[in-house]
Amino acid sequence: MKDLPPLDMLSDEEKNALIKLLWEEQQRLRAEVEKLKQKRVKKTSSNSGLPPSKGFKPNQLRQAQRSLGREGSIGRAGGGRELSAQPDQVVVAQAKQCPTCGEKVSLSSQQLRSIYERIELPLVKPHVTRVERYGGQCPCCQQRYETPVPVGLEPGSPFGTSIAGVVSYLRYSHAIGYERLSRVMADLYGVRISEGAIANVLQRVHQQLAAPVGQIVERLRSARLVCSDETSARVDGTTQWEWVFQNDQVCLHVIRPSRGKTVIEAVMGDHRPQVWVSDLFSAQKANPAEQWQVCLAHQLRDCQYAIDAGDQLFAPRMKRLFLKAIALQRRRHRLAPSTVEQYKSRLRGTLREVLNLEPTQPDAQRLLKRYRSIRPHLLLFLDDETVPPTNNSSEQALRWSVVFRKVTHGFRSHWGAELFAQMRSLINTAKRQGMSALDAILRALTSSQTDWLFS
Repeated sequence: MKDLPPLDMLSDEEKNALIKLLWEEQQRLRAEVEKLKQKRVKKTSSNSGLPPSKGFKPNQLRQAQRSLGREGSIGRAGGGRELSAQPDQVVVAQAKQCPTCGEKVSLSSQQLRSIYERIELPLVKPHVTRVERYGGQCPCCQQRYETPVPVGLEPGSPFGTSIAGVVSYLRYSHAIGYERLSRVMADLYGVRISEGAIANVLQRVHQQLAAPVGQIVERLRSARLVCSDETSARVDGTTQWEWVFQNDQVCLHVIRPSRGKTVIEAVMGDHRPQVWVSDLFSAQKANPAEQWQVCLAHQLRDCQYAIDAGDQLFAPRMKRLFLKAIALQRRRHRLAPSTVEQYKSRLRGTLREVLNLEPTQPDAQRLLKRYRSIRPHLLLFLDDETVPPTNNSSEQALRWSVVFRKVTHGFRSHWGAELFAQMRSLINTAKRQGMSALDAILRALTSSQTDWLFS
């Protein structure tokens, strides 16, 4: 670095030249600073929709450190599990004589010292029913005949409903491929079933699920509140979209080639829900509901992105406002109505103040323009405790679909995609009704009732 020349030795012309040089250097540095400020911030799972699997993963604490302060499990000190309510067998261990000296002891003098269980799986073997069907020719009318068989034992596939249910459960609840599924059925259940036979079984299941999925559609078209989201799906080598429409009672999955609002119109029909919860995607903004709640989880990430990009005026305040509003919604049932009203009034006043700010950072300016245009839809949930502030429930409903897509790399046939959507609709709806996935599948394949899913 060159030393500063003695200023008292410089002429007026030299001083002017030095000042001009310093001014030009200052302007160059300012331009570089502004350019760095406007440089796009790296997107992560905390400031965008990027999944955590694609982001940086920090090192976790060691197991010994994580286990510090761990509470004991139920059942006994230091661990254990809850005892079964109805055990299949009870073994009572009482001594007839002292193990030390051999003296005879009475049963009434002994006290229960411990109780525990041993759990085993029974050997699973397939139950095979062979049908010997006779026939002949009537000596009276000379017509040939075959003896009728019991219901459920008609000619056709040798694999019954229980096998179809287990195959469907393993396929669509655990993403097991056809080849491994064939091995699993042979190793665990002793059932030899080829990959082609598995495909045939699943095609029959596809037809049988039409009725219960129809019940789900009917319930959805009478729902007061609907939450919706979508994700991509690969079907026969092309990109399509898996949509989910759900609330706390039903969950409907459909896979369509379009991501436009026509899918919403086809699914909802003439029904107009009172409240719609979704992100800011254009098709979702065109929903048919009377009111619309914007997902604040997405907005929190967008605010964080603006903060990472350098905004210190607008985005931090909006983020704090959203977090306080979500916290109020979670604990409002523990607060007095008057207290809730005070918080709501304070939050709306804060929203007015924040929207009157004039940030200079470009990302913050985009957020401000967005929130001014959708202001009525930001805090709608404060007026109705049944409306969720986020659309996380829809993302959770689609989470397994994303896992299935990564494991299987998509669907090879359109009927396979339709069956997957049917299965996810059935399983997620049954979960909201308190049923397990396997129980719901078996009941869908065996029940003759039309309203068992919501009975």
